[in-house]
Amino acid sequence: MKILIVEDNERVAAFLKKGLSESGHTTNHAANGRDGMFFAAGESYDAIIMDRMLPGGIDGLAIIETLRKTGNKVPILILSALSGVDDRIRGLKSGGDDYLVKPFAFGELVARLDALVRRSQEVRAETTLSVGDLSMDLLSHKVMRGERTVSLQPREFKLLEYLMRYANQVVTRTMLLENVWDYDFDPQTNVVDVHISKLRQKIDSDVHRQLLRTIRNSGYMLTAND
Repeated sequence: MKILIVEDNERVAAFLKKGLSESGHTTNHAANGRDGMFFAAGESYDAIIMDRMLPGGIDGLAIIETLRKTGNKVPILILSALSGVDDRIRGLKSGGDDYLVKPFAFGELVARLDALVRRSQEVRAETTLSVGDLSMDLLSHKVMRGERTVSLQPREFKLLEYLMRYANQVVTRTMLLENVWDYDFDPQTNVVDVHISKLRQKIDSDVHRQLLRTIRNSGYMLTAND
């Protein structure tokens, strides 16, 4: 892995560089917030180890927040002497993926980095969904039914994505209200039925095999199985 270490304490930075190098990783080191921002935004890394309190006019959380606002999703492990619950919460809310308090065990740090990178790779790998000849690109938001492009409104896309993630399973009206409309109550409207009807017209029109099915008294199911 290629890892950026943003740490102003030279002793800690040297310890990290030596240990990570011996573990087979490549490292870059920034000793202040300005250089940390420059390296993090200008190069590609598998993970970043980020100290919170940094010289250079930019602290660690500001770097993280800037990276997240620009769409950079690199896994970030915050390494800090600030150990309070509020400090950890603030670090995670800023966009950090994990928080490790100094002093730390090097083995634990490596294990946490490995877990962060593994989860990140698993998320990146799932960029498409498919059910039969229906496919969805989660990055470009392109939906295809065979060779035909299906044009969907944002809510329709979210609805179809949820149905595709739970393909071959009965999805209830309550599940859709909670996960597609973010309702924690039933508004007693036909909003789900209306959107299901529109979605069915778009993905199942002009084809022999119907994918979106209504399961009487239960809900809906997206399936390519007969």
